[in-house]
Amino acid sequence: MHELSIVMSIIAIAQQQAMDAAAVTIDEIELDIGTMSGIEMDSFDFAWNQAVKRSVLEHALRKINRIEARALCLDCSAEFAIQNYYDACPVCGEHLLNILSGKELRVKSLVVS
Repeated sequence: MHELSIVMSIIAIAQQQAMDAAAVTIDEIELDIGTMSGIEMDSFDFAWNQAVKRSVLEHALRKINRIEARALCLDCSAEFAIQNYYDACPVCGEHLLNILSGKELRVKSLVVS
């Protein structure tokens, strides 16, 4: 379950930012997670609930922005939503794609006090 290591990394980022800001607590954390980031959200939620106990994020409000996966066909330049890396272009049927969004995994913002 790599979701636990991802949550632990998010906690480390939050702790470092709280220290840098001389903050006592983190009130809110906002995350961007793409639909093709490889994160299984049920596992992520379970790992989050266990890992944040007794951390700076224990009482923080968590906001998650799910970023839709979009691709650009390199043959016909059509832009479209995708579900899988092997999806074909709905316009020309080709598979040579540039993934434009959906692989994001980042801490977007923290509110500290």
